[in-house]
Parts: sequence; C-alpha cells; structure tokens
Amino acid sequence: MLWFNKIEDHASALAPLASAARSVECAVEFRHVTRRFPARHGNAQMTAVQDVSVAIRKGEVASLIGPSGCGKSTLLNMGAGLYMPTEGEVFVGGRRVTGPSHDVAFMLQKDLLMPWRTIAENVELGIQIRGVPRGERRAKSAILLERCHLKGFESHYPHQLSGGMRQRAALARTLAVEPDVLLMDEPFSALDAQTKMVLQQDLAQMLATEAKTALLITHDLAEAVALSDRVFVMSERPGTIIEEILIDLPMRDNPLERRKLSAMNGYIARLMDLLKVGREDHLG
Repeated sequence: MLWFNKIEDHASALAPLASAARSVECAVEFRHVTRRFPARHGNAQMTAVQDVSVAIRKGEVASLIGPSGCGKSTLLNMGAGLYMPTEGEVFVGGRRVTGPSHDVAFMLQKDLLMPWRTIAENVELGIQIRGVPRGERRAKSAILLERCHLKGFESHYPHQLSGGMRQRAALARTLAVEPDVLLMDEPFSALDAQTKMVLQQDLAQMLATEAKTALLITHDLAEAVALSDRVFVMSERPGTIIEEILIDLPMRDNPLERRKLSAMNGYIARLMDLLKVGREDHLG
C-alpha cells in the first residue's frame, strides 16, 4: 500500500497547482462564497448569499438573474473588492481579491456623472486619478466618445444630455480605464425600451471587439439571453445558484439580430419557469 499512499500524497501536492491553473483560465471566480451582514436589530446576522461557486471565463459575457434581494449585487461588490466574503474566496485573473483592483471596472444603473465636469472630463476621471497625462487622457476620451456615438458632445455637461447619452458616457468612462473585467449592475434599467436595445447593441459590439469579460445583473430576461454566453439563475435569499444555462445561440455581438431568433423564446420561457414568473407563489 506504500505506493498508493505516495500517489495520494503526490496528488494532494498537485491539487493547489491545478486549482491555481483553473483560476488563471477564469477572469472571475467565486469559490464557495458566503456573505453575511449584521441584522438591523439584535445579534442575528442576515445571510445575503450562501455557498456560491461561479467561474466566468476570459472573454465571456455572463448574466446573473434572480428575485430582488437575492444577493446579486452582493456578488458584484465582492468581485469588485468593495467588501470581502464572510466565507470562501473570490479571484480575478487568478489572483485572490483583497480589495479594489485596476483590472475591474464597475458600472451601475445610475450614470453618476459629475455635473461640474464636461462629458470628456467625466470620461477621463478614472485615468486622471491614475496619473495619465492630460494629452493622453484627451486622446483616449475622444476615441471612446466617438465609439460610443458621442462625438461633438465632448464639451457638453451631463444636464445637457439625454439619459441614454449619459449612460453612453458612463460606458466610455468605464472602458477608459481598460479593465479586464466589467461588472455591470442593471446598467440600462432606467432607460426606455428603444434606447436600451441600442445601448445593448453598442455594449455587445465593444465587448466582442475588445474581448472583454463581463458579468451583468439584470431583471430583463430578454436582455440576459440577448447579451450572454451563459445565464446564472439565483434563488431567493440567501442566494444560491440554482441553475446555469448555456445560451447556444449565434450573434452574441449582435443582440438586435439575436432577438429575432425564434429560439430566444425557449430560453426566456425556461428562465420564467425557474423564477416562477406569473405564478401566484412568486407574487407579493
């Protein structure tokens, strides 16, 4: 039995190396993550997410869907290093997350543009903080504003732009820092349906062109299917992953065309069933 014990010892020694290699292949990885928060009253704790394991591959776009309050935003906050898991670990680019990282950018449903800065100055904010010279900042913001269909609005202020244009500027600001990973918390939920689809198209094309990785929270099931390679479905709080769905459809870089595919309806119906949409036990 000595030879068998040696094989076991050798396998045990290699296990951390195999785990590290797996992390490097993933842009974002949550390993058995649980997050608890102090309750408002008493000594009890509220568990937001429990034992969540999710791995997002490099260049992949994935969506998180689930009931309100199930911990979707909690996962993104941990991915961004804004706070640490109570249990488990989060990795970005194979490195354990211990705080905010330059490799990760966070985009929220509110544009959060600074009203006293022009649109170009808002786009430059992140790279200005990082010490990028003024000329280089201006050149980069000009390229991104043109790519986001905002050429000619560089000197405007946020109050002079529509909601959709401000969100385009927020996307340009997010891309300016050249993140490897984009974490997006319902970035288009405040927009009208037509503007939302146009911005989804812009986002999908930029993600595909630059081979960026994105993890998106959305309550819009059609948006999740149209934009994603995979969709992760979460339970009610404490949030866990109840199903992972591979979106086996072409044209991820062209969600307007993907939406026209009849197979879209099957994926949306499956997500509705998992979320119990339209059933009495899901209401209220």
